[in-house]
Amino acid sequence: MLIRKFLAVAVLLGTALHAGATGLLDTVQHRGTLRVAMEGTYPPFNYKENGKLAGFEVELADALAQRLGVKAEFTTGEWSGLLAGLQAGKYDVVINQVGITDQRKQAFDFSTPYTISSPQLIVRKDDKRVFKSLADLRGKKLGVGEGTNFADMAKAVGGIDIKTYPGSSEYLQDLALGRIDAAMNDSLLIPYIIKKTKLPLKAGAPVGQIEESGVAFVKGNSKFKAAVDKALADMEADGSFAKISNKWFDRDVSKPPVAP
Repeated sequence: MLIRKFLAVAVLLGTALHAGATGLLDTVQHRGTLRVAMEGTYPPFNYKENGKLAGFEVELADALAQRLGVKAEFTTGEWSGLLAGLQAGKYDVVINQVGITDQRKQAFDFSTPYTISSPQLIVRKDDKRVFKSLADLRGKKLGVGEGTNFADMAKAVGGIDIKTYPGSSEYLQDLALGRIDAAMNDSLLIPYIIKKTKLPLKAGAPVGQIEESGVAFVKGNSKFKAAVDKALADMEADGSFAKISNKWFDRDVSKPPVAP
């Protein structure tokens, strides 16, 4: 048993040393697969439909892998463990709306951003009032999801009557019925949830800091980063990125959100 454990550790160490010596791009292309980790429970980015993975990031990962000359091989897991698994070498990349932050850049490298988003208001289609910022909602009722940071944003402004809900379907229903004046969610999710609920609502003004997300991978793989960045740039240039993005979001999510 001890010999078997020693051999298993030796194989893992040998694989890690080989990957470190040759670089991630060479390892991926030699293997023939790009090992991609994601939650698989985060529509419309990645989720399971009829037992199969679907969503924007699933299609993006397939397209990136194809441009690297390999196939995407997917692993799903809870968000809390994805980056730890990446550090441990369980997969090559995490493609799961990983925000590019200074803290994360200390441990990981990132591709150029493939999504750019911000908090954004949701309003009724027939509402003639114009809310250009959260400050315009002082004295008004704003719906947000429980456990999100949107309530904290609104509290920091002050004077807004904040209503919290279990999920987006509940506050969108109240918004459509006029029980609240506006709601707030991530700009990338708004087209999807409005389309899903089929309520007479529309996206309002962006009201917070711009956030960028990219493909995350272990540091020290400049050749791999250059290849992924080139693949993303080529997809932008030939329109294939916009095609995937418009399918899920009705716009190019690599561009900053704008007020309608």
